[in-house]
Amino acid sequence: MTITTNYYIANTPAYNYNKKKRNRRLCMFKYNKDVIPTDCEPGVTRKILCYSDDLMMCEISFKKGSKGNFHKHEHLQITYIAKGSFEFTIGGETKIVNQGDSVYMPSNVEHGVTALEDGILVDVFNPMRKDFLK
Repeated sequence: MTITTNYYIANTPAYNYNKKKRNRRLCMFKYNKDVIPTDCEPGVTRKILCYSDDLMMCEISFKKGSKGNFHKHEHLQITYIAKGSFEFTIGGETKIVNQGDSVYMPSNVEHGVTALEDGILVDVFNPMRKDFLK
């Protein structure tokens, strides 16, 4: 049984990917309780969850009235509204989104957000945001 299990693990795509990327540790599981949030703008914190070179997921917590200031970046971004209500402006278009909704930010399109109540966003980036790891 042990030989079969080890053989199976050694031949999974994740294991082989990790072997190829010896300088970077592949994060297969990340427990939210173990992640220390970092401060962004006032009233906004970010937790970096799982990521690879191609993809990154972050949890962003907002206090009511706090803002994600207008910015743009090369990365594609999809955001899921996990909790709360937010006013998003993407490329000059402003909409209110609520828990369960999602938004897409194309590469190099200016966007920003205001929390209408305490809330949580889940951001997914392609490729990963190397600037977040500094």
